[in-house]
Amino acid sequence: MSDNQLRHETSPYLLQHADNPVHWRPWSPEALAEAKAAGKPILLSVGYAACHWCHVMAHESFEDPDVASVMNRNFINIKVDREERPDIDQIYMSALHAIGEQGGWPLTMFLTPDGDPFWGGTYFPKTPKYGRPGFVQVLEAISETFRTETATIETNRDALRQRLNAKPGAGPALSPDLLDQAANQLFTILDPVNGGTQGAPKFPNAMLFDMLWRLYCRTGNDAARQAVLLALRQISQGGIYDHLAGGFARYSVDQRWLVPHFEKMLYDNALLLDLLVRAWLDTRDPLFAARISETIEFLNREMTTEDRAFASSLDADSEGEEGRFYVWTKAEIEDTLGQESADFFGSIYDVSEGGNWEGKTILNRLSAVDYLEAETEGRLAAEREALLERRAQRVRPGRDDKVLADWNGLAIAALARAASAMNQPDWLARAVQAYEAVGGTMGRDNRLGHSYRAGRLVFPGLATDHAAMAIAALALYQAGGDPTHLADAERWMAALDRHYWDDEAGGYFWTADDAEALILRPKSPADEAVPNANGLALRALVELWMRTGNTHYRDRADALLSAFSGAMVENIFATASLFNGLDFRLRPISIVIVAPNESDPSDLVHAARRNPDPNVIISLLRSTDDLSADHPAAGKTALEGKPTAYICSASECSLPLTTAADLERLLRGSS
Repeated sequence: MSDNQLRHETSPYLLQHADNPVHWRPWSPEALAEAKAAGKPILLSVGYAACHWCHVMAHESFEDPDVASVMNRNFINIKVDREERPDIDQIYMSALHAIGEQGGWPLTMFLTPDGDPFWGGTYFPKTPKYGRPGFVQVLEAISETFRTETATIETNRDALRQRLNAKPGAGPALSPDLLDQAANQLFTILDPVNGGTQGAPKFPNAMLFDMLWRLYCRTGNDAARQAVLLALRQISQGGIYDHLAGGFARYSVDQRWLVPHFEKMLYDNALLLDLLVRAWLDTRDPLFAARISETIEFLNREMTTEDRAFASSLDADSEGEEGRFYVWTKAEIEDTLGQESADFFGSIYDVSEGGNWEGKTILNRLSAVDYLEAETEGRLAAEREALLERRAQRVRPGRDDKVLADWNGLAIAALARAASAMNQPDWLARAVQAYEAVGGTMGRDNRLGHSYRAGRLVFPGLATDHAAMAIAALALYQAGGDPTHLADAERWMAALDRHYWDDEAGGYFWTADDAEALILRPKSPADEAVPNANGLALRALVELWMRTGNTHYRDRADALLSAFSGAMVENIFATASLFNGLDFRLRPISIVIVAPNESDPSDLVHAARRNPDPNVIISLLRSTDDLSADHPAAGKTALEGKPTAYICSASECSLPLTTAADLERLLRGSS
């Protein structure tokens, strides 16, 4: 076959390349068989729809007939959407790291016809520049080496296979002291001025922020608290935040959070929303309250699909330029607002004649991050609305509207927690709506698919899908009390145990036991832009143990931690979600509120919800009769028929508490 086969796909990223002169194939057994039959190496190109440098390489090389001719003559060319097939991306990105190259997208890997990697890189310019060889040079050199230096190819292949199949060594017992030591190491990489980690580019690494926040909750370490609050305030007022429509961009290319890489990803907004809720609960800072509501409005307005789930991303580019949709000239703002209002607005949002990025202005409030008085903020809100209406006339960036179960799970959980914390029933209803949309379109035989678009489901799903949707179900149960959500969480975790658990070494594989076979079955303790599957699963396992008293969940959590203890000690920064899960395992705070019929537990419930510790679990029960005998609250009753709260650890509960003041006082001592 000599045509481009991507026109038959549903992934927006693959469809972006459907008209290339390159003879692309989607990843499939048929494509691998074609490579074997032809005796050609495979050129594997991995990217995603919102990726700026993916677009650059496409325009420079994949749309060029001369470059395509070299590719088609010498390679079987396979294009993969990393969001649709993160398992494939994870394997070959790990191979790139093993070569000693820094990761990123587009990922460009060269494989044997059997799918084994032997060399690779990321973005290659069409002609030599940026210190990189030209793409055509690379293609011709790789093709020549493959034809004439079989021993070199085999040596590279075998070395990479050995690295990819390496198993982490055993680690020490995981203790509270180790947890504190790990969290304290984060201070060595923090930026004390701008927040976040040092240097540039700057990613809003939610897992590291979570680790610091837990250190504060666990020990009272105020430096950890201030580090998280500083980062969130700078991110909330920086150019990485869209001050007109809400929502956070993927990362900042500078150290001040000023210049974003303009794509907006669902997962970033979900993870930052969760952190903002905790920060608001702790500080009641109106800046955080505003960013919470604006981010949720952004998700509802711009990221909602026809099925009422959440889309994956918004592109960085429009009309062929990165950021064009988002940036302003001073004249445009004056024309929209009038001179007086434009001067006032510009003094707050860093608007100048020369701009702050390539002659244009990225709106930001980094010069004064504090929220202003209500009257001033009201005026600014009206001016932002006028600019948003003006911006709506521009050509919008593309949207990748495929639905990913794991990213949706993160967003649903964050939305449910925000609804609970800020008493917003509409947000909870929206979270339930999205959860039902994902379950309805992507659920099959008590399992989940990974990606859904245009009627096509990628099935079976990944471990991340089941773990994230279990977390979403648990967040919905805590916020709304619907027992079907608790049952769903157990159902998703049962599927995870049945199809993903590694019976030999422990931990969860990324892929199911009945999924398409790849060159290896990936299993990783390392976080990427989102928490890894094992970190997510650990959170769900501990919460299910504390809610149900079923010790299977505790034992599975302990086995998971044991499996990855060596990797955790070896690389703290890459395994933050596992350390966060360890904190939860060692320090769960279960608030069981027993409220007989006709009694009103709302004061106790609101007091429990006001606590910013992520380890707090709230159960509102009519009685404890249905709890397992192993649950520490088993047999606890309402005192004198009044709503009564018990604060429980893994093994014991407090004395009964009947007032919100007593509950809050004791919680401050527990967290």
